[in-house]
This record gives sequence, structure tokens and C-alpha cells, in this order.
Amino acid sequence: MTEPREKASGLEGRFAELEAFFGVESLREESQRLSGEMNQPGFWEDPDQAKQVSARFSRVEDRLKLMEDLRGRLSDSGELLELAEGDAALISEVTVELDRVERVLEEQEVARMFSGEYDDGDAILNINPGEGGVDSQDWAEMLARMYRRWAERRGFDLNVIEYTEGDEAGIKSATFSVGGEHAFGLLSAERGVHRLVRISPFDARGRRHTSFASVAVAPVVDDAVEVEVEEKELKIDTYRASGAGGQHVNKTDSAVRITHLPTGIVVQCQNERSQHQNREVAMKVLRSRLFELEREKREQEIAVQSGVKADVGFGSQIRSYVLQPYKLVKDLRTSEETGNIDRVLDGDIDALIYAYLKSRAVA
Repeated sequence: MTEPREKASGLEGRFAELEAFFGVESLREESQRLSGEMNQPGFWEDPDQAKQVSARFSRVEDRLKLMEDLRGRLSDSGELLELAEGDAALISEVTVELDRVERVLEEQEVARMFSGEYDDGDAILNINPGEGGVDSQDWAEMLARMYRRWAERRGFDLNVIEYTEGDEAGIKSATFSVGGEHAFGLLSAERGVHRLVRISPFDARGRRHTSFASVAVAPVVDDAVEVEVEEKELKIDTYRASGAGGQHVNKTDSAVRITHLPTGIVVQCQNERSQHQNREVAMKVLRSRLFELEREKREQEIAVQSGVKADVGFGSQIRSYVLQPYKLVKDLRTSEETGNIDRVLDGDIDALIYAYLKSRAVA
């Protein structure tokens, strides 16, 4: 009995620290205030502002419900342990429940590692194949699926901004918006180059190939954030969208590709019904990408001045996924690894993300 009781006591202590960190009482006050705003006449007259308030209210409410649920589960577990003296089956049941509570606590404790201004907000996720032709395009599509499944696992909203299929297989590029608590903070752990080693399904001789794909992540920034973009620095192309999207999308040159000439950043949008809407969304993505680029440059400059090795971010190889001759996923920054590559490719990447965030917090 001593061990489960000690664990329960330890979890209660961690829960109390989490309550203090999140400021539960302040969250309750904020929930009441936001609820009052939403009930005011004319609340929806400014749709953008109303959407931000509604999203914040949902996040606050979700946080409060989760904390209440954890409090109740810990309380119930403590009461059951008091009654479980000599009852091995009940003790085992409570121990399993405490393990579940601990996993939820660990997920929430990750939030304490975020200190960036945009870490708790939404993200723009962009995936591009590297050199390697159809193998790299196929690998980029596998990564796109992995992040879709990860978003589903966490209950995040993932919306397609642009998804360009490859000529033979895979994708030439994909851009998603990902909405959820700490979406940018979590996904920032994924930016960089991902490497795949496998027997190529596109090689008639069955040889092993190495493929690369890059992942870029930027925070969603609102119009209040100043990002200077001059029209003369842009090359704007329109084209006919490929893939699903409805008759209108596929039969008109509604898709928009914008190239920022000074940086070479290319953004696309093909998911909206009109060229004007696609251009507007593409410009928002470009502003987010440029904002993140400048932020990374500042962080690297500060790191260099401080004598700390700068993380080169987007251009760095961060993780290897090996399917042949053995199965292994290894994060090259933390040495976190797992042989269950199928689960990883099915979106179970939280352990890899958390290991990186913890290492970054300690550094």
C-alpha cells in the first residue's frame, strides 16, 4: 500500500503546482468576463474579434474542465486507497488510474516549458520534399499524414491551406493551419529536416533509399503585428488547383502562389473558392513565415553573442526514421528513440516532442 499512496501524494503535489502555474482562480474570473462579453448585444458585429474571444473562452473552459477532472480523479483515488487495505484487485485498479492521471499531468506540465509570446497560439505548418524525386515526395506525404493524425489525437483543428500532389506519387508541398492549445509551441519542436531510410517502393531493383523532407512552422500572427511586405518584392502567380476542391476550384485559375523575392519563401493557397480569397490567405501565411524568420534570426544573434550554439532551425536535420534494415526513430537533438516506428508515423510523436521541449528548457 505504501507505494501507491506515495505516488498519489506525489501527484497531488504536482497537481497543486500546476494549479498555481495556470492560475485556476484567475481562469475562472476570465471565463466569467469572456462569457459576459459574448452575451453582449452586437458581439458578432466584429467577426474577427468575436472569433478570437470565442476561441479564448473555449480554451479557458477546456482548461478549467480538465483541472476539475484531475482534481476529482485524484480525490477518488485517495478515497479508494483508504478503503483498499488488503484488497489487491482494488489496489491494482487504483494504481492503473494513478498512471493515467500521471500521463495527463505530464502532458499539462509541458505547458510550463513554454515562454514564447506565441507558444500558446495556433501554427502554420509547411511540408516540402527535399532532393530525391518521387521518394522524397512520398516521404513528404507520409509526414503530412503523420501530422494530421497527431492533430486528431490531440483534438486540434487542422485545416488545409494548400496541398499539391506529386506527378507520380506523394506531394510537392502541403500547408496546414493547426489550431489548439500550444499548437505553435508544440509544433516548433518539429521544424527542420526529417530523414527517411527504407527500401524504395519506386525502385524496381529494390534498393535502399534515403529521402529528406523539410518542415517549417510559424505562429499565426494577427494584423496588429507589423510585418513589412512591399508589393515590388512579391512575384504572384495564379494557377489551376489540383486535387479535390470542387468544380469551381478545379476549372479556374483560382489558386495563388506568392514568392517573396528577398528571402525565396514561397507560399501557396488553393483551398478557397476565389482567387481573391486565396491571395488573402496566402498573404497571411507569408506574413507568419516572415515573422518567424526574423524571430529565428534574432534568437540566433542573441545565442551567438551569449556564446551559446545557435539552433539553425529550419535547415537542420532533426530526426531519422529508419524502416530498413531495422526499425528505429531517433531524434538527433535529444537521442530520444523508439523502435515502434508504425505508431510514430500514425501520429504518436508526443514523447519525441516532449523530450525536445524539456531539453530546450534545461539548456
